[in-house]
Amino acid sequence: KIRGHTGRLRLWLCRTFHRNFRHFSAIAATMLIRIRTNVGTWRIDLSSGGPDPSIVDLYRAIRAEHGEGLVFTTPLSKDPRGSGAMAEDDESSLSVDLGLRNGDMLHGRVDPETVASVGDGGAQTSVTFVGTDGNIHRRAATADDLGRSFRPGMQALRDMKMQWTLNDFMAMDDRFIFKIKRQDAADCPHVSMESGEANGFQSYLREFGFQRGRMGYLYGRYENAEDAPDEKKKEKEGPAADDHKPTVAPGARKVIVECIYEPPQSYDAESDTIDPLDDPDGDERVPILAAHLGLERVGWIFGHAPREEGFQLSSHEILTAAELQLEAAGGLEKSTPFVTVKVTVGPDGNAVVDAFQVSRQCMEMVAEGALDVHPTRPGYCKVVDTFTAVMEGKNSDEVENNFFLAVVPIGRHVSDVYVQQFPRANRDGQPQTHEAMRRQLSKSGTRGWEFIDLLADFSLLLYLCEFQGVGSDIMQKICASVIDRKVPLDDGYKIMLAGMAGMDGAY
Repeated sequence: KIRGHTGRLRLWLCRTFHRNFRHFSAIAATMLIRIRTNVGTWRIDLSSGGPDPSIVDLYRAIRAEHGEGLVFTTPLSKDPRGSGAMAEDDESSLSVDLGLRNGDMLHGRVDPETVASVGDGGAQTSVTFVGTDGNIHRRAATADDLGRSFRPGMQALRDMKMQWTLNDFMAMDDRFIFKIKRQDAADCPHVSMESGEANGFQSYLREFGFQRGRMGYLYGRYENAEDAPDEKKKEKEGPAADDHKPTVAPGARKVIVECIYEPPQSYDAESDTIDPLDDPDGDERVPILAAHLGLERVGWIFGHAPREEGFQLSSHEILTAAELQLEAAGGLEKSTPFVTVKVTVGPDGNAVVDAFQVSRQCMEMVAEGALDVHPTRPGYCKVVDTFTAVMEGKNSDEVENNFFLAVVPIGRHVSDVYVQQFPRANRDGQPQTHEAMRRQLSKSGTRGWEFIDLLADFSLLLYLCEFQGVGSDIMQKICASVIDRKVPLDDGYKIMLAGMAGMDGAY
């Protein structure tokens, strides 16, 4: 009994240490939560809101920035559809209990009439200031801040420090001014889409007449730009954002896309926005499976209904692309070849595929919180009031999205490793089943197919992870044989997989 109690005590101590380690790791890191609402996307900085912010703290921080009278008509939720709503009096920890990390997105709807702005009669809002660390921060504003702030939403100069020189003033002001210019040199010189994956994504969009938006993450690899094909000899699948032709940045890497993973998602036709839903299984399995196969996330793809000529990406899509590029680059210090691929249908009924990157200036503006979704003009980004955008020598409160886009030449290839036959995950009307697995693996021994050739399907491998575990020995052995056909897959594994699929014949 003593030995049993000791074992349970040791297990309890291990679990407690693990929980607290995650807890204090989250505390030490910056905590910024993005809130997508019907009036725009807000970025709420919780770094200075206590050691372990809760849901209550999050609601309090939101109202500190957007008005104490702010009314949520739909509570915050991880799910854009509103399931799993977070009560305003819930003391649960954002990091430990909900698993939220820096940069995660929540969703909610507010009464627009209750959203306060700077200058709304003494309503408490937020002010922006440059801290001693050189970064931009926010704090709750009081009535004394209103009417004497240095910029809309900022503290007064004397509240930041008592003594100012002209150089100090100019240096701080420059932090909030962006002179908008195009980026001529694309960080990615070329992207090649695996033909079967691209066709499968287009075909699904065509099932709904391209009237339902769809997105997915691109997995593949980066290769040296010196190996990039001659643009004039490659297939071009769509028009550029405009006649402005970008040059290639020195030292750039091209993108080879081998697989697409489409997470659970919702589409709002009214706002023409696609929102990934909570996907704990995919978040865990997909990156590990990709790593087993020597792949990484190299971009994202989305499809949309036809738009007016010249309208390429909406402000919502611009912000998403910038956030994903920032994540891939690990910040602003390094460039990244991470690409955005969009698919639509042309006037002739043929699919049109284009690839882009947003400029490094766009990434910087999004990182600083200077851009937001435009409430009325989807082809433009709204400039947040605290900041100034200068276009062609004139101040502007909006920026046309095409100024932020750099065109990436796009082509196709047929993978010499992977096939694309198994139903894709998270699609309506295309269930992933053992029967579908049996139909695919039963082709082994016919028309030149070998068992490992048919296993080399990213969607099928991801399906197997549900039953075998993504980190299991069998999954690692299968992946090793997939990427190097000289590594044989043991017959015992083949027998087990064949039995799982209900196959009676040869494998």
